[in-house]
Amino acid sequence: MSLINLIITLVVVGVVLWLINSFIPMQHTIKQILNVVVIIAVIIWLLSAFGVIGSMSGIRVG
Repeated sequence: MSLINLIITLVVVGVVLWLINSFIPMQHTIKQILNVVVIIAVIIWLLSAFGVIGSMSGIRVG
């Protein structure tokens, strides 16, 4: 993955999260949970993209 794709993806995720937080009426606790889940998912994706953690293909859910 190139650095440009990485930066564009991070900007898009940030803008979408900002739009959801700004314009969709939700309870404050639900917004906090959504923010934490998105941030954790982005951190895991970044670690996988840089090769710090292995490929996610070996992980099974359910």
